[in-house]
Amino acid sequence: MSDAAQSPADDPRAVADDLVADLREARDALQRARERVDEVGESELRTVADTYDDLTRLFDRYEEEVTGDGDFKTFIEFQSQIAAVVEEMPDDIRHQEVFEEVDDLLQQRRLTDSDWAKVRSALEPVREDVRRIDERDEARERYEDARFAVERRLDDFADRIDDLEDLQRLGDADLDAPTDRLRDPIETYNDRVRDAFADFRSSASAREFLAFVAKTGAYPLVPFESPPADLREYVESHAAGEESVGQLLEYAEYSQSKLDHYVDDPAALKRNVSTQRTYLRRLDAEPLTVDWPPVEAETLRFRARELTSVVARFADRVEDGEDALVALRDVRDLPRETDYERLRNSAQARAQLGPEERERLASGEVADELAACRDATEQLERVLDEYPRL
Repeated sequence: MSDAAQSPADDPRAVADDLVADLREARDALQRARERVDEVGESELRTVADTYDDLTRLFDRYEEEVTGDGDFKTFIEFQSQIAAVVEEMPDDIRHQEVFEEVDDLLQQRRLTDSDWAKVRSALEPVREDVRRIDERDEARERYEDARFAVERRLDDFADRIDDLEDLQRLGDADLDAPTDRLRDPIETYNDRVRDAFADFRSSASAREFLAFVAKTGAYPLVPFESPPADLREYVESHAAGEESVGQLLEYAEYSQSKLDHYVDDPAALKRNVSTQRTYLRRLDAEPLTVDWPPVEAETLRFRARELTSVVARFADRVEDGEDALVALRDVRDLPRETDYERLRNSAQARAQLGPEERERLASGEVADELAACRDATEQLERVLDEYPRL
């Protein structure tokens, strides 16, 4: 079960209340920031901001060099660029007089720290206007973040509701149901397919065995890991590929000089087999086994169909192969021949319900939390409808 959402100690309704309050506050702040922009007009504010940015970039570049007894050539260059910014701005620009005052302050023969202080003081109304856009953009981002937090919490609540509903379902399970009716056929099949696969792995050539594993890629419910391409190419093109996987793993432990007595290209074996020892050792029968507690009936039906196709590929090669297929048919028939869902629920409950979960079910805590999560979900869905994406 997922732990991504609430812990039992959290109050879903209080969490939702806080998120709704944050979103509403963010929307109100955005509305106020938009109104401050609209009071002047965005186009006009953008023009002011562009001129202000042009000036401040020059300040950042030249201030230190032109203050006091700086280089005369740099000083003239700076004043010329300031004058150009002011001359190129629109005639009806907002705060035109401020920009012209700044130009006058900077067109002196010598600039001091106090002159720069006067420049910054004069530009304060301009900065205030520029902040209108910045504050509106920040308010928009805050609103989007607050809305995303609601969406994310809705996902968390959905996960939590699924968990709690599963817990309630398990709590309703018949713990005295005869689950051996499912367990025995599944364990019998798992034991037989492990034995059959072990025989196949030890008796087949590595070439044949890895070809079998590669073909299981057509069966997504039988999750073998596909052989690395270099390893496949090696066993298909070298005589050592006629040896079993176990023998190749033994060779991989030999020194190259010792390998000279067993394979025709020791370096190729070292390069392609020694580097894949972990992969080869992990190739066991687990992808062919059936889980306990068992999966849903429909999933078991589809998986049994794929397992039958895969196991049949080697069943006639090994002693326990046909027995494994017979046992697999018994597993496949369980949903049809038993009260499968009742027995499955009982098996899941026994495996998953510990003392704490049973206590919470008995006390009604699970039912209370489930109701709270559903209420919180409805509240958050309503607020998302009220406050749409921008």
